[in-house]
Amino acid sequence: MFSTFRLLLASGTKLKNRHLASSTEKDFSCGESETPSRSKLVANVARAQLLPTAAVTAILVALTGCVSTPKASNTDTAATATPATTSGHSMNHGGKPGININTAILSELDKLEAKLGIPALSNKIQASRPYGKTEELVSKNVITQPQFEQIQDMVTIEDVVLTGEAKDVDYMTKLGLMKGHLFVAKELLDAGKPDQAEPHIGHPVEEIYADVEDQLNERKVPEFKTTLIKLQDLVKAGAKDPAEVNAEFATSMQAVDGAIAGIPEAQRQDPKFVLQVINGLLDTANSEYGAAIADGKISAVIEYQDSRGFVMYAEMLYKDIAAQVAKTNPEIDKAIVANMTELKANWPTAIAPPAPIKTTEQVAMLVKAIENDSQKVLKPAS
Repeated sequence: MFSTFRLLLASGTKLKNRHLASSTEKDFSCGESETPSRSKLVANVARAQLLPTAAVTAILVALTGCVSTPKASNTDTAATATPATTSGHSMNHGGKPGININTAILSELDKLEAKLGIPALSNKIQASRPYGKTEELVSKNVITQPQFEQIQDMVTIEDVVLTGEAKDVDYMTKLGLMKGHLFVAKELLDAGKPDQAEPHIGHPVEEIYADVEDQLNERKVPEFKTTLIKLQDLVKAGAKDPAEVNAEFATSMQAVDGAIAGIPEAQRQDPKFVLQVINGLLDTANSEYGAAIADGKISAVIEYQDSRGFVMYAEMLYKDIAAQVAKTNPEIDKAIVANMTELKANWPTAIAPPAPIKTTEQVAMLVKAIENDSQKVLKPAS
């Protein structure tokens, strides 16, 4: 296992690293920034030492009795004796998933950053872990009380155990985020910008891999962390041998595709399943784009690039099911294609334009429109 702290140099004000998976004896990394105000290590080390694994497991079991498990759809399978993944979400008072400020990856925390418009808030939340209650965001001086009141219904310190289809959707969405990062990294490598590509290659291994690692074992998917790290190290060294980098990139992408194949093919081709994954990717893209824009400018290029990669893969997934949707819901298909095309135009290239093509509000409206049309397929009118 790799137990070193791996530093990711992000353009703009952001640094990305994967969160601690404390319920198993995994290695973990802590993030630090070159900016003095965010130079301290993330408090994951202390959190890992607070409780033995057995105690953490017992607490998680107890917590699941206090929160609601998302209602299964008709295609959900019942909970079984096999281990279930623990999502970075719980359920808030409105019945929607809440963001667990103790365990959520930075892409999830970016939703809070975008909501409040506070640069680097994701890193600040992560650096102040653990939290005994959500109100500690205020007492630990992460945000102010008025700011907390704006997001209090979005946050939690409780996890929900996912089972059945919800678990599969979460798994494939996380792998989809990996693919989005790698897509935009390849564009940047091809443009001769390995320094900008490196964080996007690092995100899958540093930020996301821990969230799917247990499920890889369950689904008998070979470990590919070392493959991702090898690619990252080549790019960190300046991508001096393009042929070697391209070969390792292809190997890394094949590894992610192999992990996605852990989902049965019939399920991966089911529009109702794929649309849920697409909505998850676009939701994250929306929050990343919101974190990228400040004062009408693209102030955090890395988030602009993140969101581009996620939208690219979401569009690819939709193309795979478009014929099926068009056959049963032609008007919905036309609407999704039109909105997806307009949405994608916001990211003309991996290199950020001088000014945003669309406002955050316009992007959010397009993402919401696609989600609303998807719901008509997921839950057709009776």
